[in-house]
Amino acid sequence: MKKFAVRLFKNQFQPLDIPNTVHITHGDYVLVRTEKGEEVAQAEYVCDAIAKVWENKAPQALPLIRVMSQKDMEEYEIIKKENEAAFLKCRELVQKRELNMNLIEAKYTFDRHKITFYYTAPARVDFRELLKDLTQEFRRVRIDLRHIGVRDETAMMQGCGLCGREFCCCSFLKSFDSINIKLAKDQGMPISPSKISGTCGRLLCCLNYEYETYLEAAKDMPPVGSGVMTPQGIGRVCALHFLNNKVAVKLEDGKIKDYAKDEIEMIDDDVNNIDISGTSVFEEMIEDTNVDISQLEDKE
Repeated sequence: MKKFAVRLFKNQFQPLDIPNTVHITHGDYVLVRTEKGEEVAQAEYVCDAIAKVWENKAPQALPLIRVMSQKDMEEYEIIKKENEAAFLKCRELVQKRELNMNLIEAKYTFDRHKITFYYTAPARVDFRELLKDLTQEFRRVRIDLRHIGVRDETAMMQGCGLCGREFCCCSFLKSFDSINIKLAKDQGMPISPSKISGTCGRLLCCLNYEYETYLEAAKDMPPVGSGVMTPQGIGRVCALHFLNNKVAVKLEDGKIKDYAKDEIEMIDDDVNNIDISGTSVFEEMIEDTNVDISQLEDKE
């Protein structure tokens, strides 16, 4: 029997509990019951590999209420417009209260019993007065103000990354691992915000993907700054090219040349007359000198 699942907030992939009497096809819009209430989602076919993993340890299945009918879809379109109106009203109230928060999205449940306002904020926000305003504005509905991170914001907004593909966070990535500037440095990437940060303003999630491979490749390479003997004489390592297993060496005459790692030999670190400052790919100038690189790291 085919298994189906839905993606909800933060790209969580949860299986569907489907009665035997209900027929579902891939891409159908369905109504499911969550802790928030009735929510609309799109059913996706689960491949055999995932289904096999779920046989041993599956996430909690969501009860299927029904497959969306034409009438349900028409109602869903009305709710989308109500979401937009609620978003604009809440943003107006946030500005009125002069709160330091950025409203991202407003979302009603399908039964309209609850509305959730998602927002980001650099610090803790006292929204007690805002909550009173919202209670007066949206009567007979539960109100939830949900703080999310900037990575979650990007996942919700969706889009394409520097690679031209859909953001990892809104396609397959389910959790965000901690990322710091050391990952970019160890992989020899230019330390420039425009090249190592994503739309969310944080370091690229993909810096984690090949990091272990770069560490493995670096094991047999001399450290940047170490003295080496080359066929053209002594020099100092100024950069490592992991992908082609080559080492950039600055020689005594000031020239920089690439060598295969088996063409050079490490020597005692007494090559004091060779200055490699400004030559290493690890030390590239930051394009925007007003940007604090540490701000790109995760602090949430």
